[in-house]
Amino acid sequence: MDPEIQLSIVIPVYHSETCLEPLLARIHQALEPERIAFEVILVNDGSRDGSWRVIAALCARHAHVIGVNHRRNFGQDNAIMTGLRLARGLFVATMDDDLQHDPADLPRLLAAMRTSDAEVIFGSLEIQTDPGWKRLGRALHARTLEWLLDKPKDFQFTSYRLMRGEVARDIGFYDGAFPFIDALLVQVSTRFEQVPVQVHARFQGRSNYTLLKSLQLWMKLLVSFSIKPLRVVTFLGLFAFVTGVVSATGVVLQKWLSPESFEPNDAGWASLMVVMLIMNGLQMCFIGILGEYVGRSYVLASRRPQAVVAKVINGPAPPR
Repeated sequence: MDPEIQLSIVIPVYHSETCLEPLLARIHQALEPERIAFEVILVNDGSRDGSWRVIAALCARHAHVIGVNHRRNFGQDNAIMTGLRLARGLFVATMDDDLQHDPADLPRLLAAMRTSDAEVIFGSLEIQTDPGWKRLGRALHARTLEWLLDKPKDFQFTSYRLMRGEVARDIGFYDGAFPFIDALLVQVSTRFEQVPVQVHARFQGRSNYTLLKSLQLWMKLLVSFSIKPLRVVTFLGLFAFVTGVVSATGVVLQKWLSPESFEPNDAGWASLMVVMLIMNGLQMCFIGILGEYVGRSYVLASRRPQAVVAKVINGPAPPR
């Protein structure tokens, strides 16, 4: 942490060569009149366009711009993690690279942080311009966080966020292969606030998040930070097993008390279904219990790298 740097701005970059110069210019316009000392960390996450060339040029002109180049595309959250490890500011902001997040809101987020005891402040989106499936996906994402990690209800988590430097560094210690920033924030803090911000149209192009990528992101959240899904399987197996036992008891009682109601074919079908329910229920219980151990072992033993940095300009290499 460098006390002379008030704000570090971490921006993951992917196929945004035309956005970067206007984005940096607007950051300057927002922060320089407020006399806020800042640094900008641009993490190029394997872009195949000229994004890295533009980042290198910006770093050559501005000493407070740090450029990081990943060897390939690792994902938005992985790129943010790389940037968080390089951030030296008392406060650390994350924002998108497409100018949908307005840098003019950064002073408001900082002012809100300084007048509260919050450790993380999210810029809540006032206007939703995305298609219906994306809004539905955000709602599903929020409900999943609430279920898995006890995220506060009726609280909007967005990628436009400001956190205290110590929180950013606490998150940076996580070295798992599949980081998810919101999930990590929930694990290290509960002191959240939100400030309304304006959402603007993308500066160029379309979102890089397709429906398939959004589903993959949701699956990463579902299986990487909690074993609750495995417990659901266990409970379903237990329910099937209990249903089978109750059904078997009912079949036996009916056979004893009312044998004339059983045709030969009916009796065979009932017995088969009861056996299938009991055995399948037991199998699901065993798989769920085994999954508990496998899941825990996987989380501890997986050493797949979050990202691989090819080059850093104007800054030290991030710790591995």
